[in-house]
This record gives sequence, structure tokens and C-alpha cells, in this order.
Amino acid sequence: MKRILYFFIILSVMMTTSCAEKKAEQSADRLNLAHMDTTAAPGESFYQYATGGWQKAHPIPDEYARYGSFDKLREENQEQIQSLITALATQESPVGSNAQKVGCLYTLGMDSVKLNSDGAAPLRPQLEEIAAAKDKRDIVKLMAKVSRYASNPFFGFSVGADDKNSEMNIARIYQSGIGMGDRDYYLLADDHSQMLRNAYIALMETQFRNAGYVEAAAKLAATHVMKIETELAKAHVTKEMRRIPELNYHKMRVDDLHTQVAPFEWALYFEAMGAKDIDSLNVLQIEPVKAAVAIIRKEPVAVLQDYLSWNLINSAAGFLSDDFVNANFEFYGKVLSGSKELRPRWRRTIDAVNGAMGEAVGQLYVEKYFPAQAKERMLNLVDNLKTALGERISQLEWMDAETKNKAQEKLNAFIVKIGYPDQWRDYSSLEIEKDSYWQNMMRA
Repeated sequence: MKRILYFFIILSVMMTTSCAEKKAEQSADRLNLAHMDTTAAPGESFYQYATGGWQKAHPIPDEYARYGSFDKLREENQEQIQSLITALATQESPVGSNAQKVGCLYTLGMDSVKLNSDGAAPLRPQLEEIAAAKDKRDIVKLMAKVSRYASNPFFGFSVGADDKNSEMNIARIYQSGIGMGDRDYYLLADDHSQMLRNAYIALMETQFRNAGYVEAAAKLAATHVMKIETELAKAHVTKEMRRIPELNYHKMRVDDLHTQVAPFEWALYFEAMGAKDIDSLNVLQIEPVKAAVAIIRKEPVAVLQDYLSWNLINSAAGFLSDDFVNANFEFYGKVLSGSKELRPRWRRTIDAVNGAMGEAVGQLYVEKYFPAQAKERMLNLVDNLKTALGERISQLEWMDAETKNKAQEKLNAFIVKIGYPDQWRDYSSLEIEKDSYWQNMMRA
């Protein structure tokens, strides 16, 4: 929803602030033949044919793995947001206000001196909590706790629309827990996949050392993590299979998880997730979850601790010192994605603040760039479109009366979302402190 809101803010600002000044220019640019590559055969590569000219005129910047017109638009929008947030960071705003919180968080993200001075210190409370685990029950509670502010260890948990009943939400558990994103990176035997695995192990060893592990402990921890993630990957279904909805819907009662998935501390896990009262859920992929449970039951606590610690370290890396950030970029940016250069700190920080407090940033943004009268104008425009479409439906000769009624019913159910919500998200309970960038990201 943050991304949707972000997109519509951009789109609405474009339509309202630039339209009068650039009408002739926009009219001419709607189909600019220079953006095409007419030397390419559309039957062989329509993408090259349709966009080759634009690609040539806009080479991929070194900090990007891909670059298109929306990336360019996003860059321009980030510059507006930077100007807005930089002003907030330097002015006195009421304590506890969105402006104060956004400004403070941005300041922490930009303070390279403090970030490098702190090193791994912001991670130590969570690492010590993981190291204090005594048994598998502690591991179950910790995997739930870590997933609240880091990547999902072992398997994922979320809430979303029920695929078979869109009028309600449903809790879901699903395959997760691998740091390279796709099972093939762990399983394929080709040279490229082997190179990725070696680079990933090197990343883990580096980051464990950055977190305070001695050399031998870092190597052992990386070995433990790779072992667990490879076992998880073996059970994961392919990305092609995840695209078939019928294969990823297994609704069941929580009480039946023991028999239909695997015996596990389900009640303890859901309570730690803050979901102790759910009675049913969708297990998107049964076998990967079953395999994750088997790993938790089989592996020693010390091995599971290393795996949980890696989930924490890897998720926090972008909000810590340059040692963590640069090691993370070397693998995820260069090796895995093909980027040549780390994006500027201010762009990374803008993204992070937007991710943590998206609607707060959006609210401040529209106050400056998208006034209420602009939203009203767009709402009127959409209302006119709905009226016109309703009139067309009623006059269609090829639709019978029953179908027209259903079409009008569907049209009347259309929810209009322009620019920003009528009710903003309340961030009053979010505390932004001056302790560390990562601690605030956890709170968010």
C-alpha cells in the first residue's frame, strides 16, 4: 500500500503541477519515435524495438541494476522529498510530531560518523538475546520475535486477503528463510550458481566478523547457516509453481496443523507473533513449512542460534556502519544484481525513512506539493468518468438486463483512491529516539 500511495502521489503531482506549463511538450512526447529502435525486428525483440532509443539515451547508472522511465521519475521525486526532509531535519518541530520523527530518523541515517563509531553496538542486545536461548521453546519464541523486525527465519507469517473470499483477510504461513532469494541459487550445479554460493558464504563470514565474531566462529556460523538454508531451499517449490493459485491454497484449522503439516509448538509460535486467537489460516506451501519444522526439531540449539543471528545481521546491515553496508552491497548489489556503484547515502536514507514512516512522509509531502483542491479536481474527474461509463453500460445493446445490473453493481463498488487517504495512519505510538538508526528501524 505504501508503494501504491507513493505511485499515486507521483502521478497526481505530475498531472496537477506540470500540466499547464508543459501541455504542448507532453502532447508531443506521448509517442516519441526517437525512443524506439526501428532497426530492431519487433518479432525478435519487441522491447528493443519499442524502447531501444530511450535505452541508448538513458544508459543504466552505475548504482542501478535496471533503469527505466519510472526509475527516472522516482529519482526526480526523491529530490523533492530530500528537500522536504532536509528542511525538517534542521528546523524545530513539535516533539512527537510526524515532522520531528521523520527529521530525526533521516538525521540518524545520514550521520556516518555516529554509524561508523557505533559499529555493531546497535545489534548487541538482540544478538545477546539469541545467544541466551536455552532450548527449542526459546528458539520458537525468538524466530517469531526476529521476524517482526528482520527477515522471516525458517518460514514466513503474514496477513492478507483470502484468495477464495476477498471480503475477509486471513493469516498465512509460507516458505521463506533463505538469504539468496531463490532455491535455484542453492541447488544448481553450474559455475555461476557455485560462484554465487561461494560469494554468499564469504559475505556471511565477513558480516559475522563485523558483528564481533572471531575468525573461526565466523566461519563455523556461516557453515551452519548455509547448511540450514540449503535444506530449506531443497524443500521450496519453484517460482513457476508459486504462480499457480490452486497449488498455494491450503486453508485449515490451527488445531489441524499438527496432523496436516507437522507437530510443532504452534500455540507458542502464534502467541509470540501476536496472533494467539486465530482459529484458521492458509498454509501456502505445506512441504517447505514441514521441512522448516523438521530442521528446528533436528538441529542443535547452537546451530539454530547462528541461523537466527544471521537473519538479524543481514536485515540490519543497511542501517549500520560502512563496513556492514559495503559488504552487503558487494554481494547483493554487485554479485547478485549487477549494480556497479552504491547509491548515495541520502537516496538510501530517503528510501529507508519512506519505508518506515511512509504515510507520515506522504502527509508532509502532499501538504507542500498536492493541495486539497488538486485532489478534489481529480475526484471530480473520476466521478465524471464513472457517470459516463454507467451511461454507456445502460445503452449497450449486446448486454442483457441482468448483466447490465451486475456491471452497474461492480462500477458502484469501485473505490476511488487519489493522491492520499482521507484518514492518515497514526504514528503517535512510534517512538523515534536518538540511540541508533537500527533501533529506530526496529521500532518502526
